[in-house]
Amino acid sequence: MQAYLMAFVIGGLICVLGQLLMDLTPLTPAHVLVLFVVLGGVLSGLGWYQPLIDIGGAGATVPLPGFGHSLVSGTIEEINKVGFWGIFSGGFKATATGVTAAVFFGLVIAIVFNPKG
Repeated sequence: MQAYLMAFVIGGLICVLGQLLMDLTPLTPAHVLVLFVVLGGVLSGLGWYQPLIDIGGAGATVPLPGFGHSLVSGTIEEINKVGFWGIFSGGFKATATGVTAAVFFGLVIAIVFNPKG
């Protein structure tokens, strides 16, 4: 039960931060999206995002900073396995399933529903 509560709290705080950035600054949703992915990657590279995942579980991995974390941690893992060339393949290997699912379901939704003009 505590894991669910912490996922809710951590994920909720990330969402609150994003909403505050959109409401109180001139940043657009696209700016916040990029900011969160980059922030997740930077925090992951510094080793600060994994402790947040250990505390918040899915509340930290599902929001946008979790994608940045996946890119960086996948790249670091692949560099440790194959060396320099892991820079180019690690992020793709770590996030391929999520990106494929997003493209597939986006296509299905686009085919099923008519856009409002």
